[in-house]
Amino acid sequence: MSQFFEVHPDNPQQRLLKQAVLLLERGGVLAVPTDSSYALVCHLDDKAAVDRMRRIRQVDDKHHLTLLCRDLSELASYARVDNRQYRLLKLATPGPYTFILEASKEVPRRVSHPTRKTIGLRVPQHTALLALLALHNGPLLATTFIAPGDSEPMNGAQQIRSRFEHDVAGVIDTGTCTLDPTTVIDLTPMCTGGDPVVVRQGRGALDLLGL
Repeated sequence: MSQFFEVHPDNPQQRLLKQAVLLLERGGVLAVPTDSSYALVCHLDDKAAVDRMRRIRQVDDKHHLTLLCRDLSELASYARVDNRQYRLLKLATPGPYTFILEASKEVPRRVSHPTRKTIGLRVPQHTALLALLALHNGPLLATTFIAPGDSEPMNGAQQIRSRFEHDVAGVIDTGTCTLDPTTVIDLTPMCTGGDPVVVRQGRGALDLLGL
């Protein structure tokens, strides 16, 4: 049975988030709200938790996972970022964007793309989630919570609880999220003088980035 945490969206209760962090430290997978839809998250260095998260989503190791970071400086520690990429990242963070970048040595190889050695990274604009990241004191590995067989991401805590209470260790409820996933942009072509490639258009506006 998963634990359920009703957290205030603007003034999240630290004691509840600390309990959620303990679940992560014990190898749990959590369902958490973001500034787009719900996401599944787990500890970056816990192989069993990562495998469990993939099983819940029913995706293989070629599916890009995402690191949720507290700020741009933390993001830059887990990816190789040049000046041109950094300027674009600065425009879009925090916000509902996921960027595909070359993973740094700080990222375990088992969680980066097996052939491209890339990873998705993002800085969410969500008070409770940022507070969770701060208490965890590091990034969390994540994937948009799209239930197997569904085409849209999940956006309600009660819905998640009823369908996945035996799969996730905890659910954080701050109210209903949007149904829009993040906008995903591949920045790796910029390393060789190319332009960013929009992989998926979601909630993040492209004109903000000049795309």
